[in-house]
Amino acid sequence: MKRLRDFTLFCLISFMALCLMPFVAGSQDIPHPSTYIPKLQTIEQHKKFYDDPRPYLTTYGPKQVVPPALYQKLSYNVEEMKKEWSALVGFKAPDVVGKIAPEIKPGKYTYKDVQNNAAFKKLLWPDLYNRIKPGGPPFVGSIPEFEVVPTRQYYWALPIAQATKENQGKTKLDGKGYLVPDSWIAGYPFPRPSGNFKAQQIMYNVEKRYLSYGLDFYLIGRVIGFNKNMKMDFDGQYQVRHARLAGRTQAGPLGYLDDRAKNRGESKTFVMDFPAPRDIAGTAQSALYYADPSKADMLMVYVPSMRRVRKMTSTDTQDPIMGMDQIYDDNEGWMQKLSPTRYPYKFEVVEEREFLVPAPTLDGAEYISKSGEFRNVKLERRPLYVVKLTQLDRNYVYKYRLFYIDKETFNYYHVENYDWKDRLYRTWDGNYSFFPEMGTSTWSGSFILMVDHIDQHSSVEQPYQLPAIWGRRDLSLEGYMGAK
Repeated sequence: MKRLRDFTLFCLISFMALCLMPFVAGSQDIPHPSTYIPKLQTIEQHKKFYDDPRPYLTTYGPKQVVPPALYQKLSYNVEEMKKEWSALVGFKAPDVVGKIAPEIKPGKYTYKDVQNNAAFKKLLWPDLYNRIKPGGPPFVGSIPEFEVVPTRQYYWALPIAQATKENQGKTKLDGKGYLVPDSWIAGYPFPRPSGNFKAQQIMYNVEKRYLSYGLDFYLIGRVIGFNKNMKMDFDGQYQVRHARLAGRTQAGPLGYLDDRAKNRGESKTFVMDFPAPRDIAGTAQSALYYADPSKADMLMVYVPSMRRVRKMTSTDTQDPIMGMDQIYDDNEGWMQKLSPTRYPYKFEVVEEREFLVPAPTLDGAEYISKSGEFRNVKLERRPLYVVKLTQLDRNYVYKYRLFYIDKETFNYYHVENYDWKDRLYRTWDGNYSFFPEMGTSTWSGSFILMVDHIDQHSSVEQPYQLPAIWGRRDLSLEGYMGAK
């Protein structure tokens, strides 16, 4: 009887301990992504690329597509997430905006309202201000009308907030403001940037970002390119498998993906391919990023015409990506590591104030018209950092970059890249979707606009993302090509 009582007590204590533990998805009980990820043709049945205002994230978003068990494990208490994140960053966005041009109230506006009211110029960064107009050459992405919506509070998933809180103050910078190896563990390293290295702290928050389900995702999308006459000259498809290898907080295993990632200092990896257009169909690329900025990342490409895998050199990150108005370092707007030796920068916070920015979508109702206009656009007042990175090595393609970064989430909305003649060279604009119950921002339901202002070429991506837990073989070119 005593043994029975002891066993019963042990089970009760174990059950209570499990109930009190943070609810984190474990890889062992998550269905393989191949069982639920859709094809692009299926997605476009719910949302066509052009002239389709359907709010497809409410009918074909992660809640409808992802297996219920996985969706539930990646969902948390909204009020708890709001409370935890606002305590970490020290404010809620609705409480700190509305001071610049307060006469601009929530409501619907057109480009004529912007032309006739100088207050809008105070709230919009110059490139966005110039896009508020009817569509026409030389670039797509004009916004002839929009709605200003009330500012919302945004936040990250509960495990991300908990990791940020647990590791707060542990991440260290050296005497030049660069990250001390192995001092970052998980979460956002500097939830309240301050001090002499404030700009670098902000950029390390960007570098360690937890965008898109903590960086464990599947992405599929379409990218359309346009010449200066707005004639389509590229129509491509791409798909990406992406995994966070270090600082994992939600999908098991936590911390590092495996011993290899820990021992070799790997931070993230992805493999992508291009099913279209036909002349590049079958081309696939893999990338493995290391936390140490002095260690060259591993970039590989499969060339179908050669039937060979080729290793790319680290300098290839400045080469343009096929069909897109960006280089590899511009992936996701910015994917260049901060380094004191390889293309080092001077860092500055040049502004810290509110702007009107494209509001994260909750339903995916935004769309692009055949004339190249962005429609159903909503703008929202947001507190931003404007960070300038001035390049100290003339061998790099850009002289300096400007980032418009959200103070509450550390998501960036707009990146400007200037050449060595101080000309605006390339810009990147990314809108987001936000899923309140998951505490995550993703690219789904949004448009990514890339513009080459010198060559007068522009391109638009329409991505669709889902949470996905990948194994090592899924993320290798060998495994990826074998699955096709």
